[in-house]
Amino acid sequence: MLRTAADPKGVLSGAHFLDGDHAIAEGALAAGCRFFAGYPITPSTETAERFAERCPSVGGLFIQMEDEIASIGALVGAAWGGQKVMTVTSGPGLSLMLENLGLAVMTETPMVIADVQRAGPSTGLPTLPGQQDMMQVRWGSHGDYRIIALSPDSPQECFDLTVEAFNLSETYRVPVFIMTDETVGHMHEKVVIPPAEAIGVVARNLYQGPKEDYRPYQFTGKDVAPMVRAGDGYRFHITGLTHDERGYPALTPAQNEKVVTHLCEKIDSNADKIIRHVGAETLGCQGYGQTRRCALVRMQAVGIGKRKRDGRSSRMAQCGFAGKGRA
Repeated sequence: MLRTAADPKGVLSGAHFLDGDHAIAEGALAAGCRFFAGYPITPSTETAERFAERCPSVGGLFIQMEDEIASIGALVGAAWGGQKVMTVTSGPGLSLMLENLGLAVMTETPMVIADVQRAGPSTGLPTLPGQQDMMQVRWGSHGDYRIIALSPDSPQECFDLTVEAFNLSETYRVPVFIMTDETVGHMHEKVVIPPAEAIGVVARNLYQGPKEDYRPYQFTGKDVAPMVRAGDGYRFHITGLTHDERGYPALTPAQNEKVVTHLCEKIDSNADKIIRHVGAETLGCQGYGQTRRCALVRMQAVGIGKRKRDGRSSRMAQCGFAGKGRA
């Protein structure tokens, strides 16, 4: 995939004092996102507000939809219109998105969804953190598929991993989640945004060949087909039904096996390229999201992290991936 420097119009370079929600919006703009459709829900609304405030100056579009179902549906359409897209939600809103999440997975539509988690079930505790949405993200929509999820533990990582989420989404044509929570979302810390030329952005892989030869899908289990912009004169079809390489329905068990195997293997076969972690020591503790911060403080308090007498060392590790057997 072609990596380019970020568009300077979307990059607010320098040191800032931001909360995690605002840092996600800045990461999206730096990554080239120019379309945001969402519906307000605590504790994620600040991301939408920040994007809505900033997007006119960069040529972007923000739409407040009637609900979360419509929000993710709008992302599917805008992505096939050629835009990098995202939304943000929490708990009950994520539940409403899951059917169209399956549509995005099946149509291999790149998008980023930030889930600022709160305690549930149902309305739960809107202003307190939770982490249980990872189960919905991995297993929530019916059928078999794979999802990539990144879990920041600070406002700085909210920015950094949002850029990375867009890059992964474009590379593998898959929805990518940013799994933060109320604590990280409302935490204010220093966030350093690099200059645009220092931010690597994966551009949309657009088809360049004869229009009559275009196929929106290839079921290799390793790579994904290039995309085109709807309205540019290409003849293709997009459906949630089991489909062939042209995108047209092909309703046989054999074709379904071919499609589903590809949806899983394009992630599993590239797992070593996708998994992000900090620390690769012989002894350690693995943390998830904001709980990593607590565990790290405790490890430092008891002296873990220093070189051991037997030569081994330990560090706090954090990773983000939701694939086969991983969460």
